[in-house]
Amino acid sequence: MTPETMVAMTPKGHVANPSLAEEGLRRIEWSEREMPVLRQIKERLAKEKPFRGRRMAACLHVTTETANLMVTLKAGGAEVALCASNPLSTQDDVAAALAHRLGIPTFAIKGEDAETYYKHIEAALDTLPEFTMDDGADLVTVLHTKRAAQAAKVIGGTEETTTGIIRLRSMAREGALRYPIMAVNDAKTKHFFDNRYGTGQSTLDGILRATNRLLAGSKFVVLGYGWCGRGVATRARGMGAHVIVTEVDPLPALEAHMDGFQVMPAAEAARIGDVFVTVTGNLSVIRMEHFGAMKDGAIVANSGHFNVELDLDSLKRAATSEREIRPFVQEYTLPGGKRVFILGEGRLINLAAAEGHPASVMDMSFANQALGLEYLLAHAKELSPNVYPIPAPVDAEIARLKLEALGVRIDTLTPEQVAYLASWQQGT
Repeated sequence: MTPETMVAMTPKGHVANPSLAEEGLRRIEWSEREMPVLRQIKERLAKEKPFRGRRMAACLHVTTETANLMVTLKAGGAEVALCASNPLSTQDDVAAALAHRLGIPTFAIKGEDAETYYKHIEAALDTLPEFTMDDGADLVTVLHTKRAAQAAKVIGGTEETTTGIIRLRSMAREGALRYPIMAVNDAKTKHFFDNRYGTGQSTLDGILRATNRLLAGSKFVVLGYGWCGRGVATRARGMGAHVIVTEVDPLPALEAHMDGFQVMPAAEAARIGDVFVTVTGNLSVIRMEHFGAMKDGAIVANSGHFNVELDLDSLKRAATSEREIRPFVQEYTLPGGKRVFILGEGRLINLAAAEGHPASVMDMSFANQALGLEYLLAHAKELSPNVYPIPAPVDAEIARLKLEALGVRIDTLTPEQVAYLASWQQGT
């Protein structure tokens, strides 16, 4: 019997083990302590109830931090349903707590197969949401391809990731997008912190939990030097690894070089690397030509949103044998006896083998989600179907609240300084 068939799906949700709910509640409470900005937003929303009676469907990683976002939106009056945005990212105790203690329909089981994954998305959409929250745009894609009439009735949505924003902007260019979506990923209080510090730390956490390998002295290859790549490269160097960066864009490649990292094509890095991490949001970044060039014992992980960053189909066809050598570590033996180790089925390693980003980082990301939805509630009628940035004043307010929670004080401009910055007449 598979986990998906152990508990029947109901409007209340579909989780692996309802008896884990109490454990999940404790962990949700623990992360809430590190989310002071979202806590302040929840207190205000609970008083004002701006989302009273509004239906929302979220396709996000089902973690303790996400649970606190769901609780915040519910406190603001929303009727929320949640499904997983990645088959391996669900924390089963959290899903149980949401569905069976917090009254939030949750459809998510860690390790669910592709069929169940999409059934869960459909179940969330069955609640007829007026707002969507996405992490990779799978929910939006299903809504637009299979439920076009329903999509036309959605007021607005938010998107959490680079991968999702790429897909949504493509939809908007082709005229396929049916409603406005806020690009939470592009908020400075999201990608400067979540992508860099969150992905940097949690990716290494996942690799270390899966392998228990020493990184110091190893050749650590980071494929992609966006904000996530910057974070992974910096943290790996901090643990003593010799970091190599591969890129296709000359500007971040130059930045990686100026930051002190060795930069080279992926084909060259494949021959010398010990650990490889993809963080690009693109397709087949590591292909068979790279797997074939790797050293015996190379470790390969993905911290981009989808496992398509690794061409696993080609690797499986080429392999003479495959086995799970330890949890979240799959060994592929190639002709000649060389072994390549794939972590977490090529899915997000920080959530497949670890717990994802620290709560203090997700505090700002999910504050953007909550305030982005509140902005849409007030302004969606003025917006055409497109992808929009989080307004700068909202971004600044989240940063201010975070500083306040941390006990950090900053200066303010004097009236004379404000006037000077606004003037062109005053010279030297």
